[in-house]
Amino acid sequence: MLILSNHVSIPDYEIEMTAIRSQGSGGQNVNKVSTAIHLRFDIKASSLPEFYKERLLALSDSRITKDGVIIIKSQEYNSQEKNREAALERLKSLIKQAVQVQKNRKATKPTKSSQKRRMDKKTQRGQVKSMRGKVKF
Repeated sequence: MLILSNHVSIPDYEIEMTAIRSQGSGGQNVNKVSTAIHLRFDIKASSLPEFYKERLLALSDSRITKDGVIIIKSQEYNSQEKNREAALERLKSLIKQAVQVQKNRKATKPTKSSQKRRMDKKTQRGQVKSMRGKVKF
């Protein structure tokens, strides 16, 4: 069971994990042992709350197919168990990222004194530039 929060969790039977052979160069076991994990999670058929499903389906992530299936491939470790844990952790972070509500930004104005300081500095720079050509030694 993958626990997302106090009230939300995903049962194991909703997450489909398949062991596959890892890509790339490797040692003696690379052609014999299936250590990579291919995780599939169907958002629409899951027991997640509707809010979670809507937010996940609205994400524009390359790991989510048009049918609403999350596909995660984990192959960074040499151990199948570590790859399984890494894939589950990635799924968990993807769901948490989708559900996280962003704060609304409040537009602010610069203060009068900061505006005045800025204008004074610009005036000083302009005076220094205008004096460059006029000073002779």
